[in-house]
Amino acid sequence: MVEPVTLTGKRILVTGATGMVGDPLARALAQHNTVFGGARFTNAAAREALDAAGVTTVRVDLGSADFDEIPGDLDYVLNFAVARSNDWDADFAANVEGVALLMERCVGIDAFFQCSTAGVYESQGQVPLSESAPLGDSHRAAGFQTYSISKIAGEALARHTATRLGIPTVIARLSVPYGDTFGWPTFQLMMIERDIPIPVHPDAPSLYAPLHLDDIVGSLPYLLAAASVPATVVNWGGDDNVAVEEWCELIGGLIDKKPVLHTDEHAIPSLPLDVTRLHEIGFHSTVPWRDGVRRLVETCRSAG
Repeated sequence: MVEPVTLTGKRILVTGATGMVGDPLARALAQHNTVFGGARFTNAAAREALDAAGVTTVRVDLGSADFDEIPGDLDYVLNFAVARSNDWDADFAANVEGVALLMERCVGIDAFFQCSTAGVYESQGQVPLSESAPLGDSHRAAGFQTYSISKIAGEALARHTATRLGIPTVIARLSVPYGDTFGWPTFQLMMIERDIPIPVHPDAPSLYAPLHLDDIVGSLPYLLAAASVPATVVNWGGDDNVAVEEWCELIGGLIDKKPVLHTDEHAIPSLPLDVTRLHEIGFHSTVPWRDGVRRLVETCRSAG
């Protein structure tokens, strides 16, 4: 168990700040810290929205190593930037080389947080995957040709750079992130509402470890405290491995529509996580998945 860091009054850079996880995370941390939200900001409205939420926006592009606007005297760097273009050169530049270059730019920080993915694992069916489980190209069949491989390479270079430069680093392999307004279940909600078939892998059930935004934020003090040289690798998911088939059935029940599940060999396979190491550093998820999914459905439907 570690003593969680105090995330109050800190200077934090969150890259990928317009992304699905980076955006709400930056907003949450900005309530008690000076947060710099880094992104390319091709959408001016997204930048204005973050500024209005108390996040100081700075242009950051890992693919081109554009770091001129990154301020000094940072305490933590949280890298949530990711490229999924299926262009090998572009995605390796952003997901691999860019990670090392960002770390070099921020030498002297208390900790570097690299958001990786459970997608680096080779599926073992319904067997929960520990941090030492075999790595593999689990997302290629689903159309993400560069994703798993570039994230594996990014981890390797982050580990090398942490040791070479003495930067305390934690690499968190995130399962299925979601919140009241975002995540994989939001897309499945829309599909169920419109009677669109939801693809599921033939090796059923398709298990994952969904993690609510409340727990993404709540676990950060523990994960940052676990940062070390050599880098620490931790599975990042909720306490329960849940079948996508099961949470879709719950969504359907909440909106009184039966989901249409379509068996597809190209669907992402089961990637359940063994989160023993996350528990050992002191964190257990607090939002039961059924409660989280109910909140998501209620929020999305009231907004719609």
